[in-house]
This record gives sequence, C-alpha cells and structure tokens, in this order.
Amino acid sequence: MRLSIITPSFNQGMFIEQTIKSVLAQDHDDIEHIVMDGGSTDNTREILARYPHLKWVSERDRGQSDAINRGFQKATGEIVAWLNSDDWYEPNVLGSVARYFAENPGCMVVYGDIAFADKQGRKLLSYKGDTINYKSLTECPDIVRQPSFFWRKKLVDQQGGVDESLHLVMDFDFFLRAARKWQFHHLPITISCYRYYDENKSLSLGRLQAREILSVYRKNQVRMTPRILRFLAVKFALSFSGIRKLHGAVRGTGKGAERA
Repeated sequence: MRLSIITPSFNQGMFIEQTIKSVLAQDHDDIEHIVMDGGSTDNTREILARYPHLKWVSERDRGQSDAINRGFQKATGEIVAWLNSDDWYEPNVLGSVARYFAENPGCMVVYGDIAFADKQGRKLLSYKGDTINYKSLTECPDIVRQPSFFWRKKLVDQQGGVDESLHLVMDFDFFLRAARKWQFHHLPITISCYRYYDENKSLSLGRLQAREILSVYRKNQVRMTPRILRFLAVKFALSFSGIRKLHGAVRGTGKGAERA
C-alpha cells in the first residue's frame, strides 16, 4: 500500500530538511514524498536537490491551496496526506497508518494524535484522545489535526481537493466536507508535530482566519448555534488583543491536552 505525502512549501529552508528526514525515518517501505515548492528564493531548492527520492517541483503557484491540489493530482498512492514544510512526523508511525487501512478496508479517513513544538523544535504540548466528527468540527475548528490525518485517494476523487479561495482554513473545510459523508477513525498514537511560532501563518493572520472560518460555515450551510457563535467571538477577540499563547489556541486547559 503506497502512501503519498504532499508537502507544500515556500521559503522554508530553515525547516524543510527536518520534514523530509521525518518522512524518511518511517517503518513503511512504500512512501511517495511530493514537494510542491512555490519558487522559493532561499535555500529550499538546494536542500530538495540533495534528496533524490523526492518528487518535487519549484515554480510559482497561486498559493498553498493551489500547491496542495496540484500535489494531489501527482499522487499515485492509495493513501494520501499533506505535511507542511515546517511540521514533521514522529519516527516509525506510518507503518501503523498503512496497517490500519489494510485491516479496515471500509475506513476512508484515519487521524492520530499530535504534539506542538516551538520554532526551535522543542515540544511543548501534546493533544490526544478527542473524537473528531462533523459535529465536533463545527463546534471547534481548532481540533483539526491536519498533519496527523490520512485518507484514501478516492476521497479526493469523490469530493474534490481543497478550496483554493481559502488561504488559512482549507484543512478545516476539507475535513468538514469529508466528515459529512464518512466516519473518521482514531489511531491512538502521536503521529505528527506541529511547529507553533509567531511567524506561523495561522497566528499572524488571526482575523483573516476567523473570517475564513465564518465563510466555511456559510458555504457548508452550518447552523449557527450559540457554541459556534462563542467560538467565532473568541477568535476575533484573540486576533485583536494580540494574545498568542499556545494554551489559548489549542485549548490546552481542556480535555485531551497534556504536557509533552
């Protein structure tokens, strides 16, 4: 069973080598790693050229969502995921993902647990155990663990790729659409690590993120419950106040969070 990992990238030479090495450090022998670089002007291309196993393109694109969709089109694996160029996989976890799909042929989507790290790669917090489904996603989009999600390629064939009009919450929209049709299966292991730092796109553009989440709700005709309205109000308030603490963003005081 081949796994295709898509990595969109732009000027991430500081981090991308760790991402590449984390895909290499796996216990599954059929992994296709596709890097869609948006024409980086730093040392990204030099790093990519050092790894002959990669399938990569470096050319101007229309943004991250466009790069992800073009990566989906290139993927030849039965199982697909995308791993951003500043995140990484834990060692020897993709074999478990492949085995789960092989042993559960009716499963369309699998997700695992996730850890959070700072810019230097020091782990700060792990996030485990929550059930992710359509209802929980609508109530709290922050529970999306995009680097720890995997799905059968036919899901993309049936529902399409990510919405290219979205720049920050394309993962939320993608998984929300999937959750309307398929059950998500949880694999109780920490699969990936998400790098959380001030320059991270989702942090620096908080207000746009909140507006995009609202647009996803409207597009998917989600009923605006009091809980959803509270979530949006907090998102907007945090973006204006400048609060960037990790615990607030990942609901670290809530169920499922623990110190790494």
